[in-house]
Amino acid sequence: MDDDSDGRFWNALTKFFRQKSISLEELIQEARAEGSIIPEDASMLLNILRLESKQVSDIMVPRPDIVCAEIDDGLDAVCALIKTHGHSRIPVYEGNRDNILGVLYAKDILSNMLPVCGETPDLRAIMREALFVPETLDLKKMLLEFRSQKKHMAVALDEYGGTSGLLTLEDVLEEIVGEIEDEHDPSKPEEIRELRPGVHQVSGRAMLEDINTALGLSLESEQVETIGGFLTELAGRVPRQGDAFTLDGRRFTVREADRRQIRSIVIEPAEA
Repeated sequence: MDDDSDGRFWNALTKFFRQKSISLEELIQEARAEGSIIPEDASMLLNILRLESKQVSDIMVPRPDIVCAEIDDGLDAVCALIKTHGHSRIPVYEGNRDNILGVLYAKDILSNMLPVCGETPDLRAIMREALFVPETLDLKKMLLEFRSQKKHMAVALDEYGGTSGLLTLEDVLEEIVGEIEDEHDPSKPEEIRELRPGVHQVSGRAMLEDINTALGLSLESEQVETIGGFLTELAGRVPRQGDAFTLDGRRFTVREADRRQIRSIVIEPAEA
């Protein structure tokens, strides 16, 4: 922010503490609309405020999708999981997934294998204690729990004490800053790419403003800035692959999506 916009923002903040009728969220939205704060910063601030309204169950990987190992699978099987899925931490269970014994770290496996060639370390000896949390815990408290326990992964439990899902510190941080991609994530498509005349593929992270400019549309929202967020807001949930919406005379078809977000969308004339 420049000096003028910085001054306007702090004036607005002072007004917030003097007037109880305006919420902090409204203050941030007003500052963004006036240009007192850049949109990216405003989005992160709003996302932080909304952490308390979201629970672990909203963002966790559900139980059937957890990549984990059985205690008797052996080290080779665990290494294969790490290689296939690119995860650096693998939960270990005994009997069934309701009985999580601990978490194996890839770096611990490596450090235990190198000094003693030819000997296979026992999984129980090198796995670490798992962090268990209720699936109803809000994300603000979850973030504080990760910090206090110095953990990067947690096992979510349902009301009966059974395993309901899994989440990581990265999952929570992505609720604030957006998707964090690493070398194991699939490469994202170009923001806006023409497939053929009149038909475009766009990234779910493409800004509404950019899509409006490029395709001559007039999509607007006071809550979200990306096309993926816009369709999610419209549907009231994260749309699935194949879901379609007709807007501004165009058909928006979800081409790729996961449980948390839309990755790509095809936009074409509605009559097509």
